Amino acid sequence: MLAMLAAKKEEINAQWIVFDGIDVLLTRLGNPAAEVDEIYRIRDWLSDSGLTAIVTAKTEDRPHEPVKYGFMQFMADCVVRLGRRQEDRVTSQVIQMTKYRGSGFAAAEFPVTFGASGIEVAVAETKEVSERASTERISLGFNDLDSLLGGGVYRGSSTLISGLPGTAKTTLAGKFLDAACARGERALFVSYDEGVGQIVRNLASVGIRLKTHIDSGLLHMFSARTEATSPEELFSRLKSLIHDHDPRCVVIDPLSAIARSGSPVTARSVASRFVHAVKDSGITLLATALSEADDPVTESTNMQISTIADTWIHLAYLVSSGERNRALTIVKSRGTAHSNQVRELVLRDTGPSLTDVYAAGGTVLMGTRRWEKEADVADSRSRQLIESEHKQRALSHAVARTEAQIRILQLDLERQQAELTISSNEDATRGESSLSREGELRTKRESPADKPPRGAGKKKPR
Repeated sequence: MLAMLAAKKEEINAQWIVFDGIDVLLTRLGNPAAEVDEIYRIRDWLSDSGLTAIVTAKTEDRPHEPVKYGFMQFMADCVVRLGRRQEDRVTSQVIQMTKYRGSGFAAAEFPVTFGASGIEVAVAETKEVSERASTERISLGFNDLDSLLGGGVYRGSSTLISGLPGTAKTTLAGKFLDAACARGERALFVSYDEGVGQIVRNLASVGIRLKTHIDSGLLHMFSARTEATSPEELFSRLKSLIHDHDPRCVVIDPLSAIARSGSPVTARSVASRFVHAVKDSGITLLATALSEADDPVTESTNMQISTIADTWIHLAYLVSSGERNRALTIVKSRGTAHSNQVRELVLRDTGPSLTDVYAAGGTVLMGTRRWEKEADVADSRSRQLIESEHKQRALSHAVARTEAQIRILQLDLERQQAELTISSNEDATRGESSLSREGELRTKRESPADKPPRGAGKKKPR
């Protein structure tokens, strides 16, 4: 065999050679000592020929028994071990570098997947974080939510929407992609355990029409089941979808579905690596996740993605007066002066909306209680307005009556003043007339005897 390989090497000028399953060939010798001799013969032949060789061999699965060809690891310059793990009925494959002469290497065990794009090894994340940070704001789908976030989310950021089932996480995700496609951007919607047709139908009931964007080619939707699929395989599939469609916005609904298969530690690692990989590519990510409990204090998710997400929106139920209402609050939004208010999320035929905060006695009211309180307040204001108008009319009438009385009194005063003036003038006229008549009478009543004689009172001249 070695002679034939040497001739073939010269014929094609080979530089590499692979012995795949060398243990199968050696076992045909039926002699352990001869098998060892042949291994050394192959080593010497490779050294003389200058070929770079890859040799594969099976390892024993019984840990307490010696490896049959364990001595081969001492002869090789580099030893790569492939293994298989069984976790919660899900099989995962791993790779580990146990030896590499003259070179530094990562000795940890890493997951490995084999798919259409080849072999993918889940290498450790880079130590350095990307320094790219966009200042561009993009909409999450409707103005009410954008205003709470100071104008939307940053381009290339990651947004987490957490909450219990039925709190409208998928609705908000669909609204986000609807707005992205309306801007002419390519988008990707990945859903787990829910069909594409069902999602499109359900979102249409709240005014979100995704079929138009699918037909235009801007939106690509993919749905898959997570049972019996390792998190690494799901991660590999996500990367392939992003590579093929080249989207600017991506939705994963829900990202917590990755934890349904395999170990929780592996699922958290995959989710974290996916979020970082998408952000490093400048893609805006929106992921949904199921909360562990409807606890407004913890608001945690079993994937622990809330710690690395840039924006965290939490949806919850508020049960009161026989009603279950949806509440939305923003837990965090890095680099944004976001609102800290709890708002009621209402789903209508025209789409989702957020109602204004209505507090009464320190309690935020939602649903029918808010409607009843608003109606009571409106009725009270209406009654106050009617009473105010009635009071104003009464005051206006009183002012009119008073002004009329004042006018009457002024007219009476003017009449009395006129009479007084007339009376005074008449008195003066009568006085003058009386004096004049008295003078005339006096003149007429005087006699000649009463008059002094002429020259009376004059002295005679001497």
